[in-house]
Amino acid sequence: MSPKVRAKNSSATLYRIWQYMKRQRGALIGVVIVTALSSGSALIGPYLIGRAIDRYIIPGDYRGLLGLCLALLGTYAFSSVLTWAQGYIMAGIAQRTVQDMRHDLFAHLQKLRLRYFDSKTHGELMSRTTNDIENVSVSLSQSVTQLITSAVTLVGSLAMMLALNVWLTLVSLVTIPLVMWVTGKISSYTRQFFKGQQQHLGELNGFIEETISGQKVVKTFSREAKSIEQFHSINLELRNAGTKAQIYSGAMGPLMNVMNNTSFALIAALGGWMALSGLTSIGVIVSFLNYSKQFGRPINELANQYNLIQSGIAGAERVFETLDTETEYSQDRRQQPIAGVKGEVVFQNVSFGYNAESPVLSEVSFTAKPGDTIALVGPTGAGKTTIVNLLTRFYEIDSGRITIDGADLRDLDKTSLREQLGIVLQDAYLFSDTIRENIRYGRLDASPSDIEAAAKLAGAHNFIEKLPDGYDTPLTSEGGNLSQGQRQLLTIARAILANPAILILDEATSSIDTRTEMHIQEAMTLLMKGRTSFVIAHRLSTIRDADMILVIHGGRIIERGTHEQLLERRGFYYDLYNSQFRRVV
Repeated sequence: MSPKVRAKNSSATLYRIWQYMKRQRGALIGVVIVTALSSGSALIGPYLIGRAIDRYIIPGDYRGLLGLCLALLGTYAFSSVLTWAQGYIMAGIAQRTVQDMRHDLFAHLQKLRLRYFDSKTHGELMSRTTNDIENVSVSLSQSVTQLITSAVTLVGSLAMMLALNVWLTLVSLVTIPLVMWVTGKISSYTRQFFKGQQQHLGELNGFIEETISGQKVVKTFSREAKSIEQFHSINLELRNAGTKAQIYSGAMGPLMNVMNNTSFALIAALGGWMALSGLTSIGVIVSFLNYSKQFGRPINELANQYNLIQSGIAGAERVFETLDTETEYSQDRRQQPIAGVKGEVVFQNVSFGYNAESPVLSEVSFTAKPGDTIALVGPTGAGKTTIVNLLTRFYEIDSGRITIDGADLRDLDKTSLREQLGIVLQDAYLFSDTIRENIRYGRLDASPSDIEAAAKLAGAHNFIEKLPDGYDTPLTSEGGNLSQGQRQLLTIARAILANPAILILDEATSSIDTRTEMHIQEAMTLLMKGRTSFVIAHRLSTIRDADMILVIHGGRIIERGTHEQLLERRGFYYDLYNSQFRRVV
C-alpha cells in the first residue's frame, strides 16, 4: 500500500489561485453582480408562493393568482438568463486564469536547473502542465460561481427565514454544527487521497512516456510482459488512491442530504403545529419550507462538488510546488553580460559532484588559450562530459574557479554566456519542425543561404537535397524519420550556423560512419580554426591534431600533452590509443 501524501496548505494554495484570478477584477466584479442578482431573484420565488397561498389560493382569487404566477414566471426566467450569463463570464475568467498559470509554469520550467529535470520524469512534468492545470480549470469554472451563489443564497435565505419566523429559523439551524464537523472530518481525508491520486497519475504518465519512447529497447529485450506488469502496479496504486478519494468525497452529498432532510422534517412538524395553533399562516410555512430547502441546497451542491474542489486544490499545489523551485538564476551574484569573447578558458582546482557522496571531478586544473583545441579523452564515466557541463553552467561547481577571458563564470549572465558557446551533444535532439527551422535554431535571423552554407559545411546538404521537400521536409518527434547519423549532421550544422566563440563537441561524430566522418573532418577543422574548441571523443584518430589532450580518469587529469608527447610517455593514453589501433592477427 502506498503512503498517504498530505496536502501542504490548502488555504495558501487558494490564496495563490486568488492572486491569479484578481488580475481580472472587472470580470470578477461583473460575475459577482450577476450572481447576486441571479440568486437574489431566485429568493423572491418562495416568498411569492407563500403570498399566493395566503392571498389568492385560500380566498379563491383566480385573477390575482394568475397575475402572481406570471410574476413568478418572469422572476424565474430572469434568474435563468442571469445564471447563463454568470457561467459565460466565469468560463472566461477560469480560462484566462489557467492560461496565466500555464504560461508561468512553462516559463519557469525553462529556467530550472538541470538537476531538477534529472529528478523528474518527462511524463511527471507533462502531467503538471496538462492534467493538474486542467483540474484547476474545471474546478474554477464550476466551483467559483457555485461558491458565490451559495454565499448569496445562504445569507438571503437566512434573512428571509428570520423575517418570516424566528423560532422556525432556530430549528433549521440545529444541524449546522453537525454539518460543519462532518465536512471538516471528511475533508481531512479527501485532501490526502486527491493529492496522492495526482502524484500517481504523474508517475503513470512518466512510465507511459518512457515506455513508448523506448519501444525498440523494450522489444529488443522482450520486456513487454514486464512493462505490462509495472504498468499494472502503478495503475493499481492510482486506482486505489482515486477510489478512496471518490468514496470519501462522494459520502459528502448523502450525509448532507440526511442532515438537511432531518432539519426539513423538524421544521415541517413544528410549522404544522404552529399553523394548527393559529400562530402563523399556511403560506408562511410553505415559504419557510422552501427557504429551508434553499438554505440547505448550497451545502448539498458544495458537498457534491467537493471532490472537484479538492482535485483542483491538489493540482494547484503540484503546480505551485514546481513554481516554488529555485531557478538556475536565483542565486546568481551578478548578471554581467559577456561579449567579444577571445576564448581563454581556465579551470582552477575545480571539484564537482552530482551529489555530495559521489564526487565526479577532483582538483581539475588546465588552461585553454584562445584558438586552442582541447581534447578530453578517457574511459566512460571519467568526467569528460561533466567538464563541459560546468563550462556551460548547466551545473555549478562545488569548489574552485572557472574563468573565460579572466571573468569568473559565476559572475556572468548565463544567457549571454551560452550565446558565446556552440554545443553539439552526443544525443542529437531535433524538434518537430522542418529541417530548415531546426538548423536555424542556432541563429533565428539566419537567411536561407546561411542555412544552406552551414549544412554544406557540416556535410548535410547532399542528403537534405534528396528528401522530397528538401530543407522544408518536416521532421517527426526527435527527428525519428532520419537516421541517427543524419540527425547528428543537422545538429552540427546548427552549431556552425550559430558561429560561436567557443565550440564544444561532445562525441559529435559518434553516430556518423567512418567515411562520412572523414568527409566532414576538414570542415570541422575549418570550423574550429580561430575558436577555442573542446572535443570529447572516443575515436582518438579524430583528435590527433589537438593542441592539448587531457586524459581524464577517476575525475582527475592524469596526463596532458599533444598526441605525440603522450605516445612517447607510453602511459594511459598510449595504452588507450593502441587498444583502438592494434592489428588483429
